[in-house]
Amino acid sequence: MKKRTVDILAPVGSFDSLQAAINAGADAIYFGVEQLNMRSRSANVFSVTDIKKISQACKAAGIKAYLTLNTVMYDHDRQLLRSLIKEAKKQNIDAVIAADFAVIGYCRELEMPLHISTQANITNIESVQFFAAFADVIVLARELTLKQVAQIVADIKRKNITGPSGELVRIEIFVHGALCMAVSGKCYLSLHQQNASANRGACTQNCRRSYLVKDADSGDELLVENEYIMSPKDLCTIDILDEVIQAGVSVLKIEGRPKGADYVHTVTQCYREAADAVAEGSFTAEKIASWKTALEKVYNRGFWQGYYLGRQTGEWATQSGSAATEKKIYIGKGSRYYPQKKVGEFTIESGSIQIGDTLLITGPLCGMVKEKLETLYVNGAQALTADKGDRITLLFPLKVTPADKLYKIVDTTHA
Repeated sequence: MKKRTVDILAPVGSFDSLQAAINAGADAIYFGVEQLNMRSRSANVFSVTDIKKISQACKAAGIKAYLTLNTVMYDHDRQLLRSLIKEAKKQNIDAVIAADFAVIGYCRELEMPLHISTQANITNIESVQFFAAFADVIVLARELTLKQVAQIVADIKRKNITGPSGELVRIEIFVHGALCMAVSGKCYLSLHQQNASANRGACTQNCRRSYLVKDADSGDELLVENEYIMSPKDLCTIDILDEVIQAGVSVLKIEGRPKGADYVHTVTQCYREAADAVAEGSFTAEKIASWKTALEKVYNRGFWQGYYLGRQTGEWATQSGSAATEKKIYIGKGSRYYPQKKVGEFTIESGSIQIGDTLLITGPLCGMVKEKLETLYVNGAQALTADKGDRITLLFPLKVTPADKLYKIVDTTHA
C-alpha cells in the first residue's frame, strides 16, 4: 500500500454512501446518529443500532469511522448522549467529533477518542493548545487563510503540542462542499424565522432563497438579481490542493452527509486522486481540469476557493438549487438477482430508458455504479427501450435487492 501524507475524510448519510466512500478510496468516514448531529434534518439519519454495522463495514475495509455529535446539547439530551458514546466505544468507533463541553467531558470520562469540530471555531494556537488536552485532531475554522493554517501547524510542531495519544495534534480542514454564511456555521436565521435551530441540525436553509430589498421610507422594493447574497458558492480546493497540503494539514474533510452516493463517490475519488498526485509530483493542470469537470457533474452551487487565499468577501450562488452539469432521474429499483449469471433485475417505476442512456445504480452493497447502457433486455427479450412497468436485466457483479435504486443521468447543459 502506498504511503499517504494526508487522509481523505468522506461524509456518510446512508449505507449507499458508506460503500461509495469505501470504493472511492476514503481513509475515514464521518456520520451522525439520531438528532444530535448537525445534519439531523437534512440527512438520512442513522439509528443507534446502525453503529455496529457501520463499524464492521469500516473495519473490514481498513478505514476509520467517526461519530459526529456536534450540535448544541441541552439537559434533556444527556441520557441519549451518554448512550451514544457508550455504544460508539463498545463498537470500536475510532473517535467522536464534538464541540459542546458536555460531549467533551463524557468522552474524557469514558476514555473515548475525540476530535474537535469546526463548530468550536478554533482560529489560533492557544485554542489548539487548550483543546489538545482532550483531542488528537482539531478541525480549524473555515474562515482561516492557508497562511494562518500553516502557522498553526508550525507552532504545533515548535511547541510540541500533543494530544491524549501522546502524538502531535493533527489539523483537519474542510476542502470541499457547502459553506454557510455564518462564522463556523453558527447561524440563527432559521431559528429566528421558523424556530428550527441550525445549531441543532434543523436548518431550513433560509439563506439559499432569493429576497426583496424594501425601502422602509418609500416602500419601493428591489429584487436582488443574479446573486443569492446570503448563499455562498460551494467550497472547492481541488485546483489549489497542493497549497493546502503544503500548509501541513493532516486530514482533508469533505462536506456532504445529506448528499447521495454519487456525490460521495465522485468527490472522494477526485480528492483521493488529487492528493496522491500531489504526493507523487504529478499534480498537473490537465488533471485538475479533469477533476473539476467530474466535480461539476454532481450536486454543487458553483465553486470558489473559500477564504484560504485571503479573500475578504465570498462569492455568492446564482441559483437556489444545484448547478450540477448532470442530473439523476429516478427510474426504478432492484427486484431480483440471478447469482449464477451475475444478472440483476430492475423494475421500471417511472419514466423510460433506451440504449445509449447513462444509468446510475446506488445501493448498500455496490455504493455507486455508473455506466452507459449498451445492451438492454426487457421482460426477457432484447429491446431498444423500456417503459414504466417493464422489468429489465443488467449484468451486475453484486447482489441486487429492493434497496438498490436505478437512475437515468441527464446532461443539464443541453436541457
